[in-house]
Formats: sequence, structure tokens, C-alpha cells
Amino acid sequence: MVNDQPTKGLADVVVSQTKITSINGELGNLFHCGYEISDLAENSTFEELTYLLFYGNLPNQSEFSEHKNLIYSNREVDDKIINLIREFPSNSNTMDFLRTVVSYLSIFDSDKDNHSHQANLNKSIRLLAQMPTVLSYYHRLRNNLEIIHPDDNLDFASNFLYMISGNHPDKLSSQCLDKCLILHADHGFNASTFSARVTVSTLSDVHSGVTSAIGTLKGPLHGGANESVLKMLKEIQDIESIPNYISEKLQRKEKIMGFGHRVYLTIDPRATVLREMSKNLQNEFGGNMYDLSYAIEQTVLEQKDLKPNVDFYAASVYSMLNLDSTLFTPLFACSRISGWCAQILEQLDDNRLIRPRAKYVGHSPRSYADSNT
Repeated sequence: MVNDQPTKGLADVVVSQTKITSINGELGNLFHCGYEISDLAENSTFEELTYLLFYGNLPNQSEFSEHKNLIYSNREVDDKIINLIREFPSNSNTMDFLRTVVSYLSIFDSDKDNHSHQANLNKSIRLLAQMPTVLSYYHRLRNNLEIIHPDDNLDFASNFLYMISGNHPDKLSSQCLDKCLILHADHGFNASTFSARVTVSTLSDVHSGVTSAIGTLKGPLHGGANESVLKMLKEIQDIESIPNYISEKLQRKEKIMGFGHRVYLTIDPRATVLREMSKNLQNEFGGNMYDLSYAIEQTVLEQKDLKPNVDFYAASVYSMLNLDSTLFTPLFACSRISGWCAQILEQLDDNRLIRPRAKYVGHSPRSYADSNT
């Protein structure tokens, strides 16, 4: 018998099985293929994590070398893609750009007409490699700067910082961004990942699934929250004004961005790692971003009993890495592409069309002839 009682927002509804990510919201635990997220953030690299998500196990030295070479050798894009980027309106929303260019990339993919597992894996690796490239090209061109081509001698995080700024980054900045990428890589059946799985469950292609995911991630209730957090930090400016600022927002029933989570009943484990990262960056580069963030965290905990999620401390970290706020959510996507593609591959390997039902609560049956038309 079909249960026709709706669960708003599909909260706690199990729709499938997965071997990729496990979350325990009550304990605040997050695991990828059995490895705890803080363990991965401390000891792994983003490239190694992407291998884990795609294949289910950590690579040996030979496998890791081959995987990195595949990513690094696929970073550059076709000149027609670069021409599109040059012609894209400079005042566009960066997520709109990313959604559009990912869709356009599908036309030039050498496996576009092949839907085997290996071909889909190839597409996934190319997207993983190319998204930071197109994002950096767009950022520089919209700021009237010449594009900087990828440096195959640099790892994923260092290369992105290099393409954005034109300068080879310091070790701390590269390490911090690498950890951010690890923390954002996958998070179970979140809204954007579910969008990707729904799309490919129709036997659509990988690029279409990722395009759907990017459109979903754009929303401020998902990946867009980190930009709003930075806006809040800039509005507050000094610690003394925080209690009144938070109190007034709560009185107006406004959401405090970067706090609370649909899954975690305690603090988001990724936020714990990012908090320490934010503190280290302030100690190294100065400013008061961490101090402001920590004071806001304590105030919201006191006034609303809410704990920070991954977006909250990510805002201060990205800001101290000198990344423009328009890059925050797209950079999230450059990490989450690994999780999206891993989930897409898993969906297609044991596919069934995702087709839920809705409970109808509209007008009872009536006759057209009896209506006054």
C-alpha cells in the first residue's frame, strides 16, 4: 500500500541506498566511504578525495599519480569555450555563467555520445578539471584582466589560486583552500545532489545532471549562504554591535545565514574544521574576520540556540584568501562537482527513474458543464 501522507521537503525520507557518504545528524558525524571528514581534511588532499568518491577506495601511489595526471591534463578548454566566456555579459551572476558554460562544455566532450560507465567517468574527470578553469577565466575577463592558463605543475587548489590572482600562492593559502574543497566535496542527498540524480535517472547525460545541480546550488538556502554571511560580517564590522544586530534580525524574523542545518542536530563537523582554519588565517594575515565570526557564533548560540553550518566560517576563510564574494558559491561547485559526479555514476549504475507522488489537496471533482463560463 502506498503511503499518501506527505513529508514536507522530503525530510528524513530514504529514497535510495548509497556507498558514498554517511551522515549521523545526532552525533554530528560525516563519513565518505567510511573515512571521517576531519580525518580526510587533516591527512588527505582534494585530488585523493575525488579518487575516493569516484572509485570507493583510497588510491595507491600508482593509481593516485595516474588520477592526478588525468585531472591536470584535462584542465584547458576549447578556444570556442574561451570565446563564449569573452562574450558573456560581465554583470551576470557567476552561477548563471557556470550553469551555462557547463552545458556548453557538453558539446565539445569527446564522449558526448557514449553513455557507458567509463565514458561517464571520463566526463566527470573532465568537468572536475575544467570548471575551475572556466570560472577563473570568467572572473579575470569580467575584471578586464587577461586570462591565466593552468599550470600543470600545481595541484588543484594552488592552480585555482594562481589562475585567479596571477601569483603563485603561499603554502598556508593552498592548504586552506585544499581543505575547503575536501569539506565541500559531498554531503549525501542534499538538494543539488538530488537534483543531479533525478535528472540522470531519466537517462539524461552527466552534463545535464551537473547543470541541474548548479541551478539548485545557486539558491541562498543551499550553497549561496556563504555570500550572505560575508555581507553580514561587513555590515557588523565591530564586535560590540553584534548582540543588537542579531537581536534585531531575530525580532524581524529574518534568517541568520550560516546557522542551522536540516540534518545536524549538533554542530556541522565541517564548521569545526573551518573555524580553526579561520583562526589560523587571521593569526597569519591579520584582520578581525575570525573574531567577528566567533563572536557572532556565540551570540546566535545564546539568543537562538543555533550552531554554525559549513557556510558560516567558509565566508571568513574565503575572504582571507582574497577571493571575491562572487566566487564563493561557484568555488563550492568546483568542489561539489566531485560529489555530484560520484552520485551520478552511482545512480546510473543501478538506475530507476525517480518519480515520487504528490497528495492532491485541490478542488473535489466537478463538471465543466455546471461551471459558469
